[in-house]
Amino acid sequence: VQLQASGGGLAQPGGSLRLSCVASVSNFDYHAIGWFRQAPGKEREWVSCISSSDSTYYADSVKGRFTISRDNAKNTVYLQMNSLRPEDTAVYYCAVGPSVISSNVASETAYAYWGQGTLVTVSN
Repeated sequence: VQLQASGGGLAQPGGSLRLSCVASVSNFDYHAIGWFRQAPGKEREWVSCISSSDSTYYADSVKGRFTISRDNAKNTVYLQMNSLRPEDTAVYYCAVGPSVISSNVASETAYAYWGQGTLVTVSN
């Protein structure tokens, strides 16, 4: 299983970026896909998840600003990030969660496969 995250870069505060995660996994549409991020000097934290049935979940810190979606025909999950803030600066990782259920979407242990990460920098 391989995951390739892309779309990171430099954005100004208030700006937008769209991250993509392409997963080479069998039965992609059966899996939940999550996004996590790790800021410099901080622990990795959960950002969002989309289930196999398209239910979506968000951390409070990004709710209302970020939108997760998936295109099963392309084995791809997107994270649209709007109204970016300097505190959104981090390396963003996508992960496949074969064990994800609604009660553990934020737990790293529910995700079995991880991508390499893409850097998002929000700064003037």
